[in-house]
Parts: sequence; C-alpha cells; structure tokens
Amino acid sequence: AAAPRKPGSPPASGGGAQPPAPSGGGTPAPASGGGPGRAPSGPPPGPEKVEALLPLDVLELEVGYGLIPLVDDDQGGELLERIRSIRRQFALESGFIVPPMHVRDNLQLRPGEYAILIKGNEVARAEMMVGHQLAMNPGDAKKTMVGIPTFEPAFGLPATWIPEERKDEAQHAGWTVVDLATVIATHLTEVIRLHAAELVSRQDVQKLIDTVSASNEKVVEELVPDLMTIGQVQKILQNLLRERVSIRDMPSILEVLADHAHLTKDVDLLTEFVRQRLARTILKQYLTASGELPLMTIGGDIEEALSKSINETDRGAYMALDPDTGQRILNAINNGVTELTNQNFQPVVLCTPMIRRHLHKLTERFIPNLVVLSHSELTSTTQLKIIGEVTFAYAQ
Repeated sequence: AAAPRKPGSPPASGGGAQPPAPSGGGTPAPASGGGPGRAPSGPPPGPEKVEALLPLDVLELEVGYGLIPLVDDDQGGELLERIRSIRRQFALESGFIVPPMHVRDNLQLRPGEYAILIKGNEVARAEMMVGHQLAMNPGDAKKTMVGIPTFEPAFGLPATWIPEERKDEAQHAGWTVVDLATVIATHLTEVIRLHAAELVSRQDVQKLIDTVSASNEKVVEELVPDLMTIGQVQKILQNLLRERVSIRDMPSILEVLADHAHLTKDVDLLTEFVRQRLARTILKQYLTASGELPLMTIGGDIEEALSKSINETDRGAYMALDPDTGQRILNAINNGVTELTNQNFQPVVLCTPMIRRHLHKLTERFIPNLVVLSHSELTSTTQLKIIGEVTFAYAQ
C-alpha cells in the first residue's frame, strides 16, 4: 500500500503530469528567451511520454481528507498495516497474492467518505463518522445505545454510530464496537473476496505455476503447455475463486487437470473435477462447531426441470431454461435460503453433479451468498444435517 499524499497535493499516480521542478535553484527560467535581463532559453522539450499514463492500478483506496489520519503512519494510522495483513490473510486462506493497493486522498469525496476501485472503476463506497465508532447489537445487548442509526458497509447489518468516549459503556452493555480502521478493513476484505476472480491475471497464474514447478516439476511439464494453456488454467482458478474455493493447493489442482485435460477442454467441466478433489477444503468452511453440514436438498422436480434444460454441444454444455420455470426455481431456493438463514446457518443446497454448475450459474446473480454443492463433493465422514427439501412447492 502506498502512502497517501497530503490534501491538495498532486495525486500519487494517474492524476495528470506535474510541472517539472526548476533546476539549479532560484526562479524558473521563462518559457521564451532573448532580451536584456532574461535567462537564455533552454533546449526545446522532448516528446512527452504519454505511455507512462496508461497503466491502471489494479486496486485503489481513495479517502476523504477526514480519514487521512487512518492511513498516515506518522499520525498513528493503522489502516496501512491492516491492508498488509489482508494480503497475508488471502495468501494463506485463498492461495493467491492480492495486488498491492494504492491508497490516496480524494478531495472530491466527503471528509469521512472512502471509495474502493478495481482497475479504475469504483466498486464500493461508504461514509464513516470521524470521531465515532460503530456499535452493533449482537442480539443480546442489555440496553439500547443512543446514537446515529446506520448500516455496516461490508454486510449491510444495522448499526449505530456512537462517540468514541462511549465505547466502554457500549461494550459493557453487550454491544460489539469497532473502530473506523476495522470497519474499512472488513469492507476491503469482503470486496476483494467478492472480486477475487477479476484480480488473478495470467501473469499471476504463471507465477503460481512456477512456484509449483520448483517442487513438482513433472506435473507442470505434463500439463503446460502440451495439454492446457495458461489462459485455460486461469479460467479454472477464476471459477474456483468465484465460488470462494481456495486455490492454495495448486499441486492437487494441476494434478487433476493433468489427469483429465486430455479428455476434455471444457473449463467448466474441468472445474468440477477439481472441486471433487478439493472436497475437504470446500466443506470445512461450512461445518458447524459439532462437525455437521446444515443444508437444503434440491427436490426431484427441480432436478428434472434443470436436467431437461441442459444442452450438450461441441463447445460445452449450457442451460436453456424458460423464464417462468427459472423464476419459480429461484423463488423456491430463495425461500429455502431464508429458512437456513433464520436458523443462523450458511445457505447451502445439495444437488446432483450433473446440474451443480448450471444451478450455480442460475443463482449466482440473484442469490450471491448461496453455496451450491454436489453429492460428489461430500466425503465419507461428512455429517449432513438436512433442514429441508427445496421443491416447486417452496416457490409459493
């Protein structure tokens, strides 16, 4: 993370060219020379290197001037260290390196506002109350805290802004209180997790493969480039990250691809083979403290409707579902998700391997927090806790 610039100063990058500093001290020479008392004009300027303006920062955090103390180490700001911790966390949990984040101020933002950008495009924005902390009621708080109602930006949970001096009072009353740096860091983490697939470039994939090659040279030699290109491996890793599956076990991923890539080049189907190998990794994040996996199963009527809508072609399989049936399926699954959520469980549905990827594509835009698992991803030790069955009757 780059250090922020001071308010009113030129942006650290991508903000236009700065005028060149005068050389030799004193007053800069005038633009045109000649005449008494004038310094001789220098050589004409060379061609401007416009190419230097083209690269985009993959990740940016822009802050209003009221939040600059959070990103200034000289003022005791903690956010830059939190960002470094986020990058380490993703390397350990998800197996890929988050690109460095460029942090700078933006005077067009409100004093307590911040924006998160990916490749120059804003993907998230929120506003903090400087001098306050965010208090959230976990559900069993002993009393109500008077403050300014708001919503926590990462997950949209109801919260309350309270003055910093009331932090101890709120904590004693059973409220969860977080400072501004923690709120922003949590929001950053969720945005990166949501957009992880966009952040993995071919160059990143090449580096991951090179790392594997150092200890598993044969599997890399067998796979790339004879069976698959870097771009095809990238698409499979993006498919996994899109469903929040860690790619840290790259040797196993490459071994599965080497085993199946001579049979098919369908990256979606190859992704399913990889998911089956990574079953324990996928399941462990959804298990309860007692080791159970709470979920809803997909009923036979919905399974049949989805299966009949799948068309196989030379370029892979796709689902052609009529809009009315698709809406009924979404309504039924959404009601099942509500039932799981009301019991404080992660929304998980279980279906057959043939329709898993198609069901995920159907639901990912409308029910983004839904986890779709197949029977092939269950291990012999998985303890299922079936909450119910999603059928067309659930669409009512």
